[in-house]
Order: sequence, then structure tokens, then C-alpha cells
Amino acid sequence: MSLGHTMGLFTRPDQEWEAIRNDSESLSRIYIGHIFLLALVPALAGFYGTTQVGWQVGDGQIIRLTTASALQLCGLFYAAMLVGIYILGRFIDFFAATYGVQEDNPRGVVLAAYTATPIFLLGVIAAYPNIWINMLVGLVAVSYAVYLLYEGLPILMKIPEDRGFMFASSVLTVGLVMLVALFAISVVIWSAGVGPVYVS
Repeated sequence: MSLGHTMGLFTRPDQEWEAIRNDSESLSRIYIGHIFLLALVPALAGFYGTTQVGWQVGDGQIIRLTTASALQLCGLFYAAMLVGIYILGRFIDFFAATYGVQEDNPRGVVLAAYTATPIFLLGVIAAYPNIWINMLVGLVAVSYAVYLLYEGLPILMKIPEDRGFMFASSVLTVGLVMLVALFAISVVIWSAGVGPVYVS
């Protein structure tokens, strides 16, 4: 039923977070039914966009990646999303006791996965790699993901809204730190020879 919650997060987020809470999804179920599938959207779109459409800087020529290079980079990106959701979810579980969450069943990965839903879905724009359009759509996706985080955390964790706001702010901070760390790791990987290879 994981994908069944996807549309509800856009049309009626409050009720959908309640439904997600009542589902009590296991880690394997949330990965198989939601994360594995939706994380493919930006990865496949990025592969298509960088190999078939290409991008242009100013009035220069259209730049594309080789199939092998794009496959390698999109595969790494897909793996980074899967691992990133898990790590963020474990941070959420770690912080839970600090904010008075009294749950036997950890829900951090569930919160991280459903919060990332807009980023996964709107990642389809990577099929058309125009920097300005991608930045605009990316901003909309991240903004809605932040909204889902602040709206859903108190409901999912069953804590008062004021504590939920502070908790969500802590999660957001961790997410930003993880993003910076991902950029740093990308630089290291590129310098190790796994950078993009362009079609000549």
C-alpha cells in the first residue's frame, strides 16, 4: 500500500500522514513498496536527459554523456538516494527520545521516505536538463518536501506541534549537512576517476 499514499500526500497531507501512521509499515515494506520504485524516477530521467537530450551552456554546443558514464553516475545517484533515506531515518529515530517520542516502533525511515516523495516525483524534470527549469522545479519539490516534514512529523510521531516544529528543524539541519557531505563525497569520487565522460 506504500504507493497508495503518494497522491494523498499532495491532495490531503494531514489525513494521509494519519493513514501512514496507522499502517505501521516495516522497513522492508517501505523500501520495496515506495523507495526502490520512486527513487528510480530521477535516476532514469537523469540518464535519459544526459544521454539523449543533453544540455547547453549559453550558445555553445549541446553536451551529452556517454551511455556508460551516465549509467555509472545515475547508478551512484540512485544508491546515494537509497542510503541517504536510511541514514536520515536513523537520525530521526536517534533524535526521537530527545523530543519526547514514546514509540516502540521506529518511524524515522518512513518519515524520511514519504517526505522525499515530491523530490522523487518531480525528479522527472531531469529528462530535460535545462539548468533554470531544473532549479525552479527542484525548488518547488524541496519546498513541498519541507512542508511535508513540518506537517507530518508531529502526526507520525504523535507529539505536540511546538515540539514537532523543533524536531523537524533538527531533521532539516541534518538533511542539509548530509547534502553538503554528498557534494564533498562526489568531488572525491570524481577525482578518483568516476567523473562524467562526454560524447565527443
